[in-house]
Amino acid sequence: MKTGDKIPEVLGVDADGREWKASDFAGKKLVIYFYPKDNTPGCTAEACSLAEGYGALKRAGFALLGVSKDNAASHRKFAEKFSLPFPLIADVDTRLNQAFGVWREKKMAGRTYMGTVRTTFIVDENGIVIHIIDKVNTKDSANQILALGL
Repeated sequence: MKTGDKIPEVLGVDADGREWKASDFAGKKLVIYFYPKDNTPGCTAEACSLAEGYGALKRAGFALLGVSKDNAASHRKFAEKFSLPFPLIADVDTRLNQAFGVWREKKMAGRTYMGTVRTTFIVDENGIVIHIIDKVNTKDSANQILALGL
């Protein structure tokens, strides 16, 4: 997925079993953030930053979805533990990760594996990607989005 691309209609199912579609956000700007794993330090910092800035993001006209390959039960515990006010898509088959191009080969501690590359996509009111943040500031991600002035 790159700037100018239209996002897929079916986005996935959240921890409560609700299916989310691009058309649910018609007329709204949407932040879709992809993160590697629930309850890890960087992912928790990012989720908490977005939760703290959620009111400001909403006032700026943004809806928000988080996506990882964790399952619904993991997402539910993560969202409850940190009082996350936005849905988390359980992309266990990595279909959405792959559609957005964030499921890639990674290297850590000398081993190579497939995983989610932390990335935030800003989508306009028509479902078109207008900005991609690939160097996410996990501790200040809400302000990083707001500073774009979109």
